[in-house]
Parts: sequence; C-alpha cells; structure tokens
Amino acid sequence: MNNSYLIKNATIINEGKQFVSDVLVNGGIIEKIAPNINTPSNKAIREVYADGKYLIPGIIDDQVHFREPGFPHKADIYHEAKAGVAGGVTSFMEMPNTKPPAITQEKLEEKYQIGAKTSLANYSFFMGVSNDNIDEVLKTDPANVCGIKIFMGSSTGNMLVDSERTLEAIFSKTPMLIATHCEDEATVEANLEAYIKKYGDDIPIECHPEIRNEEACIKSSSFAIELAKKHHTRLHILHISTAEETKLFDNSIPLSKKHITSEVCVHHLWFDKFDYDLHGTQIKCNPAIKDFKHKYALMEALLDDRLDIIATDHAPHALYEKQNPYTKAPAGVPLLQHSLNVMLTFYHQGKITLEKIVEKMCHAPAECFKVKNRGYIREGYHADLALVDINKEWIVDKSNVYYKCSWSPFETYMFKGKVTHTFVNGFLAYHNGNFYEEQKGSRLEFDKSF
Repeated sequence: MNNSYLIKNATIINEGKQFVSDVLVNGGIIEKIAPNINTPSNKAIREVYADGKYLIPGIIDDQVHFREPGFPHKADIYHEAKAGVAGGVTSFMEMPNTKPPAITQEKLEEKYQIGAKTSLANYSFFMGVSNDNIDEVLKTDPANVCGIKIFMGSSTGNMLVDSERTLEAIFSKTPMLIATHCEDEATVEANLEAYIKKYGDDIPIECHPEIRNEEACIKSSSFAIELAKKHHTRLHILHISTAEETKLFDNSIPLSKKHITSEVCVHHLWFDKFDYDLHGTQIKCNPAIKDFKHKYALMEALLDDRLDIIATDHAPHALYEKQNPYTKAPAGVPLLQHSLNVMLTFYHQGKITLEKIVEKMCHAPAECFKVKNRGYIREGYHADLALVDINKEWIVDKSNVYYKCSWSPFETYMFKGKVTHTFVNGFLAYHNGNFYEEQKGSRLEFDKSF
C-alpha cells in the first residue's frame, strides 16, 4: 500500500494564503512543503502533477447522518463516506439518531467498529443525549469522541430532550463540547397542529418554514446560549438558519478562544422558499429552508465570522419516502458530496474567496473540535488533502451521485469546479471517478482541553 506521494506544482490554499509549491507525503504524513522538491531516490514515491490545480486540506464535516445502524435502505457508513471522499471530504462527525440510537457507550462503540471496517474517510461519532441517560453521557471520553449531541427540538429519530432538569444537568456536568439542534418544540407543535386543521395531511410544502419558523429557532438557540453562559459550557449550535440567530454570536474574539460557536449548512446558503416550487419535499429539512433574506444574512455572518463552520447536515432518505405528502415526508437532504461545489459556485459568483472557503470547511472544524493534526496543510500533519480543478464544468446526474439513496437535489445542475484527487491519511482514496479502498480511514483524535 503506497502512502508516499510527491504532489508537484500545486497552488496551495492554506491559512489565508495562496502559493505554488510541492508537497511531499510520506507514510501518511505531510513530510515537506517547498518549491522544487526532488523525489528521493531511495523511496518508492509516486508523483502527481498538479499544474493549474488547487490543493486544499481535506474537508471536515462536523454534522452528517449516515443512518447506520437501523436504516439501510436510506444510507450506510460505507456509501456515504465514499460520496464524501469524492467531494473532498476526508473526515466526518456523525449524529447519534440511528436505530438503536447511540445513547449508551456500548452502542456508540458499535458505530466506531462499523466505521473502522467500512469508512473510506476518517470518522467520529457523537454521543447522544436522552432525557434519562446522563450517567452514560458522562462516561464519554473527550479524547476520542467529537462531542455530545442534544436535540433541543425533534428531528429524525426520537431523541428530543425536553426536560429542563436534564438540560441543566448536562450543561453543568459535561466537560466536553455539546452540539445542539435548536428548535423550540412547543412552537413547532402548535404551528403544525394549526396547519393540520387547515389542510390535513396535504399541507403545502411552502408552509414548512411557517411551521418551523424563525420564532422556534431563536427561542431555542437563545435558551441554549443562556444555559452555556450560566454553566460555562462549551456549546456549538448546529445549522443556524435565520438572520435573527446570527445576532447571538460574537466575532470579536478568535475562534480558538470562543466557548460558544456556530455552524451554517450549505443548503441554507443555497436554497430559499421559492425553491420549494421546483424541489418540493426533496428539500424539506429541519430547520427549514426559509425566506431568501435569511440566506443573505447567513452569508454575511459567515464572512464576518459570527458563523464559524460550513457543514452539510447530510441526511439521506429514499426518494419514495420524500415523495410522500408533507406530514409523512421525512426531513433531510443528501448534500455531503457536493458541499464544496456549492461553495465554489459562490466563489465563481464573487461572493466568497477560496481562502475563506478553506477556513470555514477545513481549518475551523479542526479548531472548533480540537481535532489533532488535521485541517491544515502543515508539515507533520496527517496528509488529508483534496486536489481541485476549480474551472472544470460538470453536470450532476444519477451516474455520478454516490450516496446509497442515489439522488441529489442538484441533479441536472452544472457545477464549475471538481475534485480530481482525494488523499486520506496519505492514501489516494479517489481519483477522477475511481475509488481505491485498500485502506480505510482513521478514528479522529481530539485535544481534551476546552
């Protein structure tokens, strides 16, 4: 198995800079970054010529749902990790609302065992919180688990935590990062009941952002922040979707010093309520895609560092499930393979720089979660790398969608920019539509301290 490569003449995007250089990868580690590196004569090193292409750190997606165990017709770790690697994602953090949910140390470890056997990308899995599992939660080792996940608003799965006593206990006792899904359940339930009375099961999909509205989001996010400030908890709020919520976050201090951080997902930057006409329940997700004013506010907050991370909340369902009437159509969209393409589209439109994309998709997740030796192109770091032809045009269709569910909301769309090579721990896992699976990804490790 060859984990030694010399990447020649790449335009590197890293730590706010662009520069042309060679990168020597040896034994899965970035050994040297310098112009005009000569291939060592005593080593079997393959050369990759990167003229005109951009080399970025592998993307770290801090929020995905791979549905294993429990929902094999929707997704599994094997297929979703492959899809991510094709899009330049070399590491992921997966959510606990599987079946059974990962709310005991035993069930959490079973997911790690599946990842070790099947995942082409590096992996970590969140420990889930229920209303009555605090003893199990507190056993979680912050050195090898990315964080604790609390659903402060129900989503796919039955993991709603609505006990204030439980929330107080978790926020006051947990020494590691808490990631939250924030939508106020009482607000959502009251809105849904009113719309069911009016429409029955056939609620127009355009009503989704009225049911899961701005009030539900801001109320829950504000409450989570109050708890975090009260107990000095390390809080990370997932998938911010409203302009109002962006005002809750601070950009006056660097990310490394923040105790309350945030994330925006690509679909909340890309879609707005007018896209329901074309995509219908395919883009039904929680929190909802809302009025177009929100996506502009989210982009502004991303650029000025109130929002810290770009992720996907990748959440596949079978297409036939998504085609059900509103009340029966599940929430969630498959997005992992195309997250970089979405952001490159914004780059080509002049809305964001390549340096900012790399900061928010690669550096910031590593900083936010204190991932060890990943997220940057640095000597001594793991060689998680993606080589990108940013001007390559290609059309998304079912033949090049690698999710197990086999569909994407971007089908028929022409993207400009394509990943040509993805290296995971120095191993060439993907090259121009071909996967190499002799080596699997590694379990992510974390700095314990916050």
